[in-house]
Amino acid sequence: MLLGWLADHGVLTTEQIAAGLFPSVNFAQRRLRELMSKQLIDRFRPQRPDGGSYPYHWVLAQLGSDVMASQRGEPMPRRDHARLRRWHLTSRANLPHLLGVNEFFTQLAAHARTHPGAALSRWWSAARCQQAGAFTGHVRSGGRVDGTALAYRPTVRPDGHGIFTDQGASTAFFLEYDTGTEPLSRLVGKVGGYHDLARVTGRLWPVLFWLPGPARERHLHDALNSARTGYPTATAVHGHSGRAPATDHRVEEPGHPAGPVWWLHQHRGGALTLAELSTAITDLARDAA
Repeated sequence: MLLGWLADHGVLTTEQIAAGLFPSVNFAQRRLRELMSKQLIDRFRPQRPDGGSYPYHWVLAQLGSDVMASQRGEPMPRRDHARLRRWHLTSRANLPHLLGVNEFFTQLAAHARTHPGAALSRWWSAARCQQAGAFTGHVRSGGRVDGTALAYRPTVRPDGHGIFTDQGASTAFFLEYDTGTEPLSRLVGKVGGYHDLARVTGRLWPVLFWLPGPARERHLHDALNSARTGYPTATAVHGHSGRAPATDHRVEEPGHPAGPVWWLHQHRGGALTLAELSTAITDLARDAA
């Protein structure tokens, strides 16, 4: 699974890999060293602006790229594929954004790994979301595949898409990982694109804004109110809990994306877990009808 994650999502830190796939960091480190010795994966350490370096970041080596292409029945990559991909990842200005998106999903994977009945059954990258027919491949009209739907390319560019299940509830969602650099009007403008996508697919999946601070979250809800957006939108802030933990010992740390941190726009109740969002959205739509 690790090679597949690196093929799909580019780069992961040791801590992300350990949380999502292994029982401990030490166990993960041993496995990573073994895979590196077999030339399946490689690593690098970005430099900190104030000196020193960040922890190890892991990518596919050339042999790992070849193995994944063979397993998936894809054309074999060029001989310099891994080198060029590593250069692209290490030199990209938005590497922290990519790592933030991957952190979100590896936290969900960690929750699923340690909680019976929980599952992250889908984790799509931004690139996978942009493929033609990504969300419309199973849309049918009159018993036939709708060619218009298959050819539809979303006008929105989600940072990721997932399906998460916990305690019998399941939510499919789009992720918008926000670093606070874009104007709020642009975030609000993205919601309209998701509305257009829903009209084509018939799937009312919420867009989740994972935000850097509480003030940003409040201002975004104000902007959504002013724009009168009707598409289901939920927000949460890294490191902040939406409600006090219950007696259930499985409640995550504050700010964990699986936990009760999500504020569904126009929902009158308290913060919801990710898995609860789907039911709450159905209730909102029924009340509005």
